[in-house]
Amino acid sequence: MTSPIRLDKRLCAQLECSRTQAQQYIEGGWVSVDGVVVDTPQTMVTDEVVTLADNANTDGAEPATFLLNKPAGVGPGQMLALIEESSHFTDYAANQRLLRRHFQRLEVPMPLDDAANGLVVLTQDWRVRRHLLETGPTLEQEFMVDVEGEPSPWAMSRLTQGLRFEGRMLPSCKVSWQSEQRLRFAIKDVRPGQLQFMCNEVGLQAMHIRRLRIGRIGLSKMPEGQWRFLMPSQRF
Repeated sequence: MTSPIRLDKRLCAQLECSRTQAQQYIEGGWVSVDGVVVDTPQTMVTDEVVTLADNANTDGAEPATFLLNKPAGVGPGQMLALIEESSHFTDYAANQRLLRRHFQRLEVPMPLDDAANGLVVLTQDWRVRRHLLETGPTLEQEFMVDVEGEPSPWAMSRLTQGLRFEGRMLPSCKVSWQSEQRLRFAIKDVRPGQLQFMCNEVGLQAMHIRRLRIGRIGLSKMPEGQWRFLMPSQRF
């Protein structure tokens, strides 16, 4: 058996390239060991088959932004466990591979209540994070809210304008009935607990909340518990 050797050193000898190039190939997710992508240069190998992808390049890997259809009851600390190859929504197959480095320094700029489900953005891209933090209050979000109870008089006009929450006057929004027990909200600058409060103010109880869209980015047909990459051409 061959003595163990670092993957980057093995690839360097195999390709007759520099150590830096070998590390860039590995960290970019272009190198497989016995058919499995390995993106850590310090991984030790012996007699395994080390393969470089045909379309490999040494460009730096772009930071990742994930769009997740979060199930109800899943909190921030549990969402990362849902992002794995088996739950990738392949209808939006971006030219990007899931790498170990994609799980580093992920942030959730526009969080969703733990009890709610629907669209959540997890990003390590400072540009996406800054955009959502700076323009988030002006981005329209779409929610479906299942309710119980009898609405009070003028409920719809009160929901669309005139309510106060946590000391601030809420901006006007669009609210419509989708069925006898489901409301659609098209609303900006939503704070935690706000939709529940708004429903309570007009005699309704919010039983289930689902976020469908943030700006121009929606869930589309992505099933609950699945995720996809935000593609470079997409903008909120």
